Amino acid sequence: MTLIWVDGKLRDADGARVSVLDHGLTVGDGVFETVKTVDGRPFALTRHLDRLALSARGLGLPEPDLEEVRRACAAVVEANPMPLGRLRITYTGGLSPLGSDRGDAPPTLVVALGGASRRPDTTAVVTVPWTRNERGALTGLKTTSYAENVVALARAHRHGASEALFGNTVGLLCEGTGSNVFVVLDGELHTPPLASGCLAGITRALVMEWVGAKETDLPLDVLTRAEEVFLTSSLRDVQAVHRVDDRELPAPGPVTAEAMRVFAERSAADVDP
Repeated sequence: MTLIWVDGKLRDADGARVSVLDHGLTVGDGVFETVKTVDGRPFALTRHLDRLALSARGLGLPEPDLEEVRRACAAVVEANPMPLGRLRITYTGGLSPLGSDRGDAPPTLVVALGGASRRPDTTAVVTVPWTRNERGALTGLKTTSYAENVVALARAHRHGASEALFGNTVGLLCEGTGSNVFVVLDGELHTPPLASGCLAGITRALVMEWVGAKETDLPLDVLTRAEEVFLTSSLRDVQAVHRVDDRELPAPGPVTAEAMRVFAERSAADVDP
């Protein structure tokens, strides 16, 4: 039976409940992290917890007790053994009045683990007509206000793709619904800077450290001429893109293949880089 951590203890799935008045449900007032687990070991957990705290501060939520979150993660992973998993940490504003004002109750912490399957080496993506707001109040925060990603991802699935890519309000390439994007131009690796409005992805940062990439303002139409494109995320690792909209690309190309190789080797050697 799946066991889930809710506010201080493990509970079975049927009993793992939060109030219908939780601010995370009523207005999306919460932050979260998704962590890959391999054979019961969370990958890059310290980086994920640091970002959880950063997102909480950005929303004005009380500082999370990261040691408690670590204990919760360890308990959930131990209670639900699996070879490859998706560990979800959710931290919300807790019980609050109906509306945008927060109440005085403590935050809600939920940690759950679900099974995952290894991603394919290549995938297809589509661009969408909606934009990321690089100057919004939630820019750079990993919040539970995720509805626009749900809509965009559904559009991608309707077009036979696994991810949707956004531009920002000034027409620059930004990110996917749950991934960062890298492109190869004249043999060099580039990715949008954080100023574009993209999330500071954990895998993005590791690829930049281990492989090297230039942070570059890239027009959205760079996807029509890039030699290679790949995505990064906690569950995708480094994933080559073989199609952008109707454009086919060789995948994985040489730069992408090298990034995939280096990431696989480095991540296997250090579970918490």
